[in-house]
Amino acid sequence: MTDGKLYIDGRWTDGEGDGFASFDPATEARVWRGNEASTGQVGAAVEAARAAFPDWADRPRAYRIEAMKRYQAALKARAPAFAEAISRETGKALWETTAELGSMAGKVDLSIRAYDERTGERTAETAFGHATLRHRPHGVAAILGPFNFPGHLPNGHIVPALLAGDTVVFKPSEETPHTGQLMAEALQEADLPAGVFNLVQGGRDVGAALLDQPIDALMFTGSGAAGAHFRTKFADDPHVILALELGGNNPLVVWDAADAEAVASIVVQSAFVTTGQRCSCARRLIVPEGPAGDAVLEAVMALMDRLTIGPWNSTPEPYMGSLISERAADLVLGQAVERCNAGARVLKTFGRVDIHSRAFVHPGLIDVTGVDVPDEEIFGPILSVTRVPTFEAAIAAANATRYGLSAGLVSDNPANWDHFIRRIRAGVVNFNRPTTGAAGDMPFGGLGASGNHRPSAYYAADYCAYPVASFEAGAVKNIEGEIRGLR
Repeated sequence: MTDGKLYIDGRWTDGEGDGFASFDPATEARVWRGNEASTGQVGAAVEAARAAFPDWADRPRAYRIEAMKRYQAALKARAPAFAEAISRETGKALWETTAELGSMAGKVDLSIRAYDERTGERTAETAFGHATLRHRPHGVAAILGPFNFPGHLPNGHIVPALLAGDTVVFKPSEETPHTGQLMAEALQEADLPAGVFNLVQGGRDVGAALLDQPIDALMFTGSGAAGAHFRTKFADDPHVILALELGGNNPLVVWDAADAEAVASIVVQSAFVTTGQRCSCARRLIVPEGPAGDAVLEAVMALMDRLTIGPWNSTPEPYMGSLISERAADLVLGQAVERCNAGARVLKTFGRVDIHSRAFVHPGLIDVTGVDVPDEEIFGPILSVTRVPTFEAAIAAANATRYGLSAGLVSDNPANWDHFIRRIRAGVVNFNRPTTGAAGDMPFGGLGASGNHRPSAYYAADYCAYPVASFEAGAVKNIEGEIRGLR
């Protein structure tokens, strides 16, 4: 077990608020224990970031790059132990958290490249001198992290923000405070000036206290409901830039695909990887009525029977670990039961798995065709099936959501893809690949309730700095000749 600390103005300190802890959801062993930040400590973290901002923003860009390179080296050196710590705190399989650490380290090089390509500087000569485009950092960025990728996702905000010259106050999810502390330790090892990066710990009240401070940016990854709250909160404060990476009720359409087993592999990976705890997981499977749809569903259920479920460190290694907590399992299973009570038909039984704790669940498949179900994501391994008569009806069903994060089409017919990509409304749209497929050198974000048109990943550079356009002359010259109508 790790004793919890805050990191404020270059110093480690104990929280002054209520005590809380994180637990290994697979074994229920305590992983981390500490105290929440008090309102005063949250204010001190923002003040430290504010005081550090002018110097950090004025440092040469090469200096900030070297600092992030040192952070990258610290992540690589700590990778095995760090990956194990994330598995212990989240219940995710070790193969997943090892990949997560690789993505965190790789984010540094991608962010450097993205800044140069998307938000660097350029100058063009003019008759009077030159026109120059620059980008300037916003100031103090509040970053709220999620529990499902507690290192990779906040890292995707933190690295580009620091490269741009912003300073940071980071609050991890209260489910994964240990991961947040390990990130702070790696950033401390990078020898950043005091106040450039600050860590506060706690739950919703600490997050609310942070957002009540005079911040300049909010970078958030989490639920659509929380994102809607933040939009409302800052509606009258346009100074604060919002970058909201939210969830999605994501569709996966299967049409004109002959190899049912191949289709099933894409469906299963879309719906059940990370135990369904990815915002890009497929939540809705849309298939044809009749024998073609039947074949797909039979193959999906057969493959579901082969999925291994177990603790993160079990042998052989599991495909699915636990959900983040027993409470999360209760919520996921309760949402599935509600849909069944409304008329959904169970195709593949869901429920708890008798492994160590009550956070393990069987993946489930339910048919919701013709049933009025909520337009909400179930953040776990429950996949809803809708049967439709035509491809046009499939696209209409896919778009019948207020969300728009990810979507996918599985088909042997390229003409279907040509039509699908023109009609579907989502920020990540894949063809014959899982809906969860994404790349750090491309944008990641969605429409509607899935975001606010500020995608992250490679495009994070866009919201970490604002453009400044300048006309510049090297000397003061009389421009009366440019003034029309002089007497």
